[in-house]
Amino acid sequence: MPSIVIRDVPDDILATLKKRAAKEGKSLQAYILELLTREATTPTNTELAERMRHTAGVDLTDTDVPGERRH
Repeated sequence: MPSIVIRDVPDDILATLKKRAAKEGKSLQAYILELLTREATTPTNTELAERMRHTAGVDLTDTDVPGERRH
C-alpha cells in the first residue's frame, strides 16, 4: 500500500491530532487514515449535483449548490 508523507505540519496541529487520536484509542496513523478515508469517500456538493444531473436529469446551477463547504 502506498504511503504519504506530510511535511511542515505546525506543532499545534500535530498536538491536536495526537490528542484526538488518543481520545479515540487510536494511533496517529490510524486516526489520520480514518480522516483521509472519510474525506475521500464523502462526495462534495458539486459531485452530488453532478451525480443527480446524470442519474435523475436534475440540473442544478451554482446558485443551487453554493461553494464547497468541508468540515
